Amino acid sequence: MSQRYRTTLRDRSTLLGTADYSTPPSSGRSSPYGGSLSNGVSREIPFQPMGHRYADDLEGQNDEHLEGLTAKVKILKDITIGIGNEVRESTVQLSQMNDAFAETSGILAGTFRRMNNMAARQGCRWLWYIVFLIIVFWFFIIVWWFRR
Repeated sequence: MSQRYRTTLRDRSTLLGTADYSTPPSSGRSSPYGGSLSNGVSREIPFQPMGHRYADDLEGQNDEHLEGLTAKVKILKDITIGIGNEVRESTVQLSQMNDAFAETSGILAGTFRRMNNMAARQGCRWLWYIVFLIIVFWFFIIVWWFRR
């Protein structure tokens, strides 16, 4: 199998087929043998049978496309590596946030438990203190608002 690849690398004109094969100039493909000039004038050069020059031109075009694809693959690889790093960092950050929220919920649960115990011991008197403080607060707000 490697022998087949070695022969094709040395004689690339065998890849192109027989000598009577030709690509029409109007096919839209870039060809070293015909096409239009930069000023839009068409030049008619009869298509020459495939030879080493044509094979080398095709090989050059293939190499250019291969380099372009290699660069695109490298860019995609860098992007996917960046996405993977971001996912790992986000996972760590989310686990830390989860731990912080769990700790906060424990603190709040303890605070509300103590507040309920205090309310149960004092009866309803603490509610009247809160209502009194709200009324005093509103009184100061209203006085401040009209004195501006």
